[in-house]
Amino acid sequence: MEISNDLAGKKPKRLTSVVWNHFERVGKAESCYAICIHCNKKLSGSSNSGTTHLRNHLMRCLKRSSTIDVSQLLAAKRKKDTTISIANVSFDEGQIKDDNIKPRILKFDQDQKKDEIINLGSSKFDQERSQIDLARMIILHGYPLAMVDHVGFKVFVKNLQPMFEVVPNSAVEKACVEIYEKEKLKVYETINKLNGRINLCVELWSSHENIEYLCLTAHYIDEDWKLQKKILNFVTLDSSHTEDMLPEVINKCVMDWDVDHKLFALTFDDCSTDDEIVLRLKEQISHKRPLLSNGQLFGVRSAAHIINLIVLDAMEALREVIQKIRASVKYVRSSQVTQGKFNEVAQQVGISSKKNLLLDLPVQWNSTYIMLETVLEYRGAFSLLQDHDPAYASALTDTEWEWASSVTGYMKLFVEIINVFSSNKCPTANMYFPEICDVHIQLIEWCKSPDNCLSSMALKMKAKFDKYWSKCSFALAAAAILDPRFKMKLVEYYYSLIYGSAALDRIKEVSDGIRELFNAYSICSTMIDQGSALPGSSLPSTSNDTRDRLRGFDKFLHETSLSQNEISDLDKYLEDPVFPRSCDFNILNWWKVHMPMYPILSMMARDVLGTSMSTVALESAFSTGGRVLDDCRSSLNADTLQALICTRDWLRIESRDFNPSSSLSTLPLVIESN
Repeated sequence: MEISNDLAGKKPKRLTSVVWNHFERVGKAESCYAICIHCNKKLSGSSNSGTTHLRNHLMRCLKRSSTIDVSQLLAAKRKKDTTISIANVSFDEGQIKDDNIKPRILKFDQDQKKDEIINLGSSKFDQERSQIDLARMIILHGYPLAMVDHVGFKVFVKNLQPMFEVVPNSAVEKACVEIYEKEKLKVYETINKLNGRINLCVELWSSHENIEYLCLTAHYIDEDWKLQKKILNFVTLDSSHTEDMLPEVINKCVMDWDVDHKLFALTFDDCSTDDEIVLRLKEQISHKRPLLSNGQLFGVRSAAHIINLIVLDAMEALREVIQKIRASVKYVRSSQVTQGKFNEVAQQVGISSKKNLLLDLPVQWNSTYIMLETVLEYRGAFSLLQDHDPAYASALTDTEWEWASSVTGYMKLFVEIINVFSSNKCPTANMYFPEICDVHIQLIEWCKSPDNCLSSMALKMKAKFDKYWSKCSFALAAAAILDPRFKMKLVEYYYSLIYGSAALDRIKEVSDGIRELFNAYSICSTMIDQGSALPGSSLPSTSNDTRDRLRGFDKFLHETSLSQNEISDLDKYLEDPVFPRSCDFNILNWWKVHMPMYPILSMMARDVLGTSMSTVALESAFSTGGRVLDDCRSSLNADTLQALICTRDWLRIESRDFNPSSSLSTLPLVIESN
């Protein structure tokens, strides 16, 4: 049964809907209009138009007072109509523009009230739940807290869900901190339940206001043999936090998370970090837990950072030549006439390269490498350009071309290595040893260059590398030995190339260090069996208990027991054949499968392979500047900033289950700068 039109002589119906409290009805019958008393918008007011479109407009009306009870509008009911035909409901232009009704999603039955809510969802609207979801969205995607004050956001939310009351900036900030506290408890429980140890990365950040920040990130391999990463702290360092106070700040964070007894290694993003800082950290943390292998695994330096440092040395040595090359590229690209003349010269000398000459971005040294590589392909054209164009004044000499060619070759190696470091989705510690050894070997060769300029440059680069190598070579080698494809063989191969006749002594040092480390884990295994090891840890702890005076006895008991047993895990592992090399080899899966075969060594492998040997993400891998926090984040107070950055990292890890393309790269709240 269809709704009939109003008759001219029929007595007007009484307006019973609460919606009419907010509209003024003007006119009669089909010429009636409903005018909003808040914004003066004119809508259809005829009887057969109903009031649904009026109610929808009222809930979206931006000029409506927030004190009006929207629930009354949503709960409003009228008399039950016998049948409603969607096709016979008329709309005028204003109604269509305001309502955008899609009949295909509306289902009416005999008992459906015309003004009742049509429930398209599965649950009742929850303001508190929506407010939490908003805060999580802001955290997860790095949106500014102030977005809730933006007019566009308010309009969008009002149209999407009129019942949602947009909360102020301060309320969203409070909700974000509350989420942080809840998520922090989860992370705390996860880390403290680990059977293995964790490795901490120490990164220093700054802002345009010269405020400094300390970022601590935990790296570990979980019980399912998956490499995990979690940002634990993002501390704002005030002016009282001088560099010599850095150990105290780090130690406080470690103690707050209660991971001092689980710490295996610290990786510093800056290779120039003062050794005194590392030494003081060792002293503070070793009060509760002895360090391993005389502390060799404790203070690791970032492999990517040492590569960046020696590249900058090469670029500085070639600074004047690079400036000439930039000027040459700028000149050729200055006009179509100059570009055309250069192309003619290139054809004359037989250059077939199709690459375009591009200027580099000085803060990204890989772009400088690309510029140099391309210019070298056009070397013949640039050499003749000065003969065809007197205005060209940046020509290089033959010696400068040779320098540029050599340094570009050096940079090619470094670009390849950084790409390996930053593109690996599971950067376990074993992948770094062969790459770093290649750098070592090449630096030795470059130092032998007959060109004084190149050899001098190489010696300066090698001096910085040697300092890094002295601190990290054992950690690198230990991880490589725990790769079943290499074991001791890779160390023997590279050390013979690096050290020559002194290789045997160096190899023995590594072998002794590995055995010393394994013995520490063996003692721990014995103490776990006896119930005297710290729960949730892979190594013994120390305390003031008198039983600790018998620590020497534990070592003696272990050593004398070894002679009575057949063979240790380590010896068995090293004597077994190496595993065949393959491109799809997964070292963590291998150890997961072979854990029953090597129960003690697998504990050691979990900790060693989880050590972070580098602190660089793909987007900042080639940066010549430091990590700089954007202005939006740096304007926040210290507690809120830490809450947003840490929680975002934790939520992004959870979201990987739903978005496989999500990565563990550096959060996109930062910009790189000089």
